[in-house]
Amino acid sequence: MSREPNAQLIAVMDEAKVSNKGLAKRMQDAAAQRGVSLGTTHVSVKRWREGSGIQPQAAAIMADVLSAKLGRRITPGDLGFFDLARPAAPEPVGYPSTVPEALSVLGSLADERAEAPAADQLAVADGDLSSTVLSWMIARPDGIQADRPAHQRVGMRDVRAIRDASSMFMQIDFKYGGGHGHKALRHYFRHEVLPLLDASYSEKTGTALFSAAAEVSQLLAWTAYDTGNHRLAHRYLTSTLRLTQVIDDRMFGARILGNLSHQANYLGHHTQAVQLARAAVEGAKGRATPRAMALSSAMEARALSNAGDRNAAGRAMNEAERHFEHADTAEDPAWLAYFDSAELMGELCHCFRDLKMRREAVEQAQRAVDSTDPKYARTLGFCRMVLAQSQLLNGDLEAAVTTASLAVDGGDSLQSSRFQRYVTDFQAEVSTHATHPAVVAFNEQVNEALARLDEEDE
Repeated sequence: MSREPNAQLIAVMDEAKVSNKGLAKRMQDAAAQRGVSLGTTHVSVKRWREGSGIQPQAAAIMADVLSAKLGRRITPGDLGFFDLARPAAPEPVGYPSTVPEALSVLGSLADERAEAPAADQLAVADGDLSSTVLSWMIARPDGIQADRPAHQRVGMRDVRAIRDASSMFMQIDFKYGGGHGHKALRHYFRHEVLPLLDASYSEKTGTALFSAAAEVSQLLAWTAYDTGNHRLAHRYLTSTLRLTQVIDDRMFGARILGNLSHQANYLGHHTQAVQLARAAVEGAKGRATPRAMALSSAMEARALSNAGDRNAAGRAMNEAERHFEHADTAEDPAWLAYFDSAELMGELCHCFRDLKMRREAVEQAQRAVDSTDPKYARTLGFCRMVLAQSQLLNGDLEAAVTTASLAVDGGDSLQSSRFQRYVTDFQAEVSTHATHPAVVAFNEQVNEALARLDEEDE
């Protein structure tokens, strides 16, 4: 994959007279002294020199190592990475005001690669986000411009092809992580999907076409998110939200707001996460199926749990479960088929973990692990890591490490930046037991798994 070489990192390494293997070894030693474990190898360093993204913890350790070698302060910014000491500048949301503007933005986004040098960083001004949500909530649908003159006529067969492609890429995403299929998916979106939106079609076909295009765009957002490129993911999501306005698809629009809430929660912006999830719930009322309402309420519960609001989180969890009890009473769109009882349990076990409700966290996480279809490898990996963290909350170190080892054994999940963070978070939590044989073995297992992943990316 073509990337711009990291000239700053190369220059500092040349000045320090350190090789790829030498830097990797120094970083591993420095991490070990802190009681943490890095999967850094000479292959990792080679990829960083070639322009790959880096996790914040690894960037900080690299900067410290090179500071010691050169005898002066080196920051991640000096190495061509994000500067951890400097807050990220707010990212303009830029909710498109017209359909042509939305399509133009999406076309530009589809030309961008997902590799992200600034993982886990995104700041969005509250005012910008509120403006976007309000614009969607009060908007009138644009409507389809049917039967306009064009060189190409689109039929339902074309729409079915897009939906089939979307389904295939979604399965790849679930199994291998966002980074695996993003490049091919954006090429497909840019060259096969977007041009059809400017073609000629009936009102029925046009409505289905915009719906299918929004699903592909949303999947591009998720794969960018899973890769760690939060700016790109956020811009895809806000532009996709604008697409749902064209055909007045309030249920899928609420899904996009739920995704924005999920991302904000992951990044630690809990107030924004709560507001976005509540907007999803309110925006979809009377327009969404019970299963979709359960998903929106679950996102609200996740955000409230991370914010530490036990009473409100409990209310939102109960609402999610009440909605889900009626999930089979309505016909759901295909994009919602994945949200089964195991997925709901997976969302709720995160809530119990974040609320430090130890018994409930273990019970719900165990049910989620037992119920999740193995074809959803990444989801199963997440649930196992939450179970491990919950077991650790209960003081059962060996059970926790055993569970986490099973999650890492899944292997494929490690291609997800989000899953890697679950693992490194767990490593930090067990670092107080760094000399325990089970923890030592687990850290070695993670190092070996990440090294294999680096070699596969060569």
